[in-house]
Amino acid sequence: MDLQALKNKYDIIGNDPALNEALETAVKFAPTGLSVLIQGESGVGKENVARIIHQFSARRQGAFFAVNCGALPRELVNSELFGHVKGSFTGAVDSRKGYFEEADGGTLFLDEIAELPLESQALLLRVLQSGEYRKVGSNKVEHTDVRIVAATNIHLYEAVKRGKFREDLYFRLSAAQIRIPALRDRKSDIYLLFRKFTSDFSEVNGMCKISLRPDAIRLLEQYRWPGNIRQLQGFTQSLTAQLSVKVTPTLQRIELGAQQLLPFMPREEGEPIPALYEGPQPSQDFNADQRQAIFKAIFDLKQEVDILKARLDRRELPPPPVPPMEEEAEWQGQEDYEEHLPQETSLSVKRKEEDLIRQALEKFHGNRKKAAEELGMSERTLYRKLPPEFRKK
Repeated sequence: MDLQALKNKYDIIGNDPALNEALETAVKFAPTGLSVLIQGESGVGKENVARIIHQFSARRQGAFFAVNCGALPRELVNSELFGHVKGSFTGAVDSRKGYFEEADGGTLFLDEIAELPLESQALLLRVLQSGEYRKVGSNKVEHTDVRIVAATNIHLYEAVKRGKFREDLYFRLSAAQIRIPALRDRKSDIYLLFRKFTSDFSEVNGMCKISLRPDAIRLLEQYRWPGNIRQLQGFTQSLTAQLSVKVTPTLQRIELGAQQLLPFMPREEGEPIPALYEGPQPSQDFNADQRQAIFKAIFDLKQEVDILKARLDRRELPPPPVPPMEEEAEWQGQEDYEEHLPQETSLSVKRKEEDLIRQALEKFHGNRKKAAEELGMSERTLYRKLPPEFRKK
């Protein structure tokens, strides 16, 4: 099967070289019978790769079970994996098969394997080495023929050095590794995934698909997507639900620019604020709307910094913000903020602000009231920030 056919079969979107390499490696490992360790952040699609390994192996007719080790109650991990006999613990009213018995002859995908307790890791190592295990509460040795595909979203050897993961189990699993790149490292695939998600969601709900203009695509690609594909899918579906409308004979698609997309971009606490960026050229001019968005982002950042400083100073949550009493309240403190910026950055911000004021005044032929309204500030604030050539007018 060629690579594109493989992607189509497993609904994998993207042409990134690192992604292609991961899929090709999975197909190569599949028929060998090796235990495989898949590494990658949450939401990158590790389970899809595990299913590919199973389907391209001699075990394809056997069972495939996906187990999230992080979701198993610690006191029941061994029972879930290896089963238990009746009366082995409180609540064990009947004997029960574990995943290793259920998956005999097939593949067991252990996601978040680093979350397994050390005791369970020792039992897992024994199964990998000899195929032997005991059910909880039983002295009878059982045998199973299960292939293990494990996955982790952390640096597993760091867990070994911290004593959280067995070194011998790590080396047993890590002989065959596959690394899936994070979405932020696959920027060219982000819009492909966006189009797929909005198309699927729109078809199910009878809505217009969302497409993006080049500036909006750049904005989408600049965000780092810490939740990877899973986060992008949820974002796309939410955006489509909020901005799209029902399909009509004359309307099949809605196109968005960066200004329309910006208010909906994710802004998790501590994450970079998405901003419009038109390229690396320092001399490139911004239009008035873009300048306004940039300054608003700076002031929003300043407010967030103040909140964090208050939390550190008082070690408690600050009171709810008081609504501004004056029209210019949201702009106050800008000078203080600029004092803490590097000199070059401060001067750059001040020059950009003066350029914005200058353009507004020229647009309204020196009418300060209209210029202030255009810029969203009071006349008093505008007067205080006037460029030198306007102070005598």
